Amino acid sequence: MWQVILAFVFGALVAALIAWQLSVRWTRRQHEKERELLRRTRRAEKLAEMGTLAGGLAHEIRNPLSTIKMNLQLLAEDFSQRIKHLKGTHPPCASGPDDPIQIYQRYLRRIDTIKNEAERLTETLNDFLHYAGKMELHPVRCDVNELLDDLIDFYEPQALHKKVQLRRSLDASGATCRVDADLLKQAFLNLFINATQAMDAGGELIIRSRALPDTVRIDVIDTGPGIAPQEQEKIFDAYYTTRPGGTGLGLPTCRRIIEEHHGRIELISEPGKGSNFVVVLPREKD
Repeated sequence: MWQVILAFVFGALVAALIAWQLSVRWTRRQHEKERELLRRTRRAEKLAEMGTLAGGLAHEIRNPLSTIKMNLQLLAEDFSQRIKHLKGTHPPCASGPDDPIQIYQRYLRRIDTIKNEAERLTETLNDFLHYAGKMELHPVRCDVNELLDDLIDFYEPQALHKKVQLRRSLDASGATCRVDADLLKQAFLNLFINATQAMDAGGELIIRSRALPDTVRIDVIDTGPGIAPQEQEKIFDAYYTTRPGGTGLGLPTCRRIIEEHHGRIELISEPGKGSNFVVVLPREKD
């Protein structure tokens, strides 16, 4: 009899231990979900505030920029006409540092430099507005695999030019989500470009999709050098970039688009073994 009681007590202890472990795991998952929700809420509030400021800032910057670019264009046309007129004179002007033609050509080169910087400032402003400005979604039912197929076909020539081979492995069962196709294409295009830039000497860009019961998982994998752990923590921070000339807004904008679709994005990377950006989106219920 005591053996039966001992076995019962032992079984009850084991069951209680398992239940306790499951409870601890569930509690940890709930706390992590709450922390992630809090992070997203704070980020959304910050972006909303930045978006309000961005609208006014964009207006105040764009108007002077347009005026600058228009007057630079008029100056360039004026100097080009003067050079054309001087070249048509007879006898031709003597060459040298004081030659009016060479002087006007120097002015044109300087104007081109200013125009390029003005264009770069415009692009930076547009990138900032895409990141911090108000984002309006127009979601429709969409097969994410078809969207990826179209985007891969579009991007492949650019990848091949950079000696990057594209490999696709898309789930044949289909993956219907409710998304804004244009915005989602922008997010994945940012990931493709980011992956290509990580492979200076060429490599492979692998796009995989897998349909799960409630979600769709998309992997964007590159065979580049990977990302150091200390950089992985900052990779989605606005204005953080390791690439000269980069704005540091591509990946943050990508994350914002995905999170606006109630999805998530995470990075799996190891130095020397490439990187994998994992995107998870909720599936549309039939």
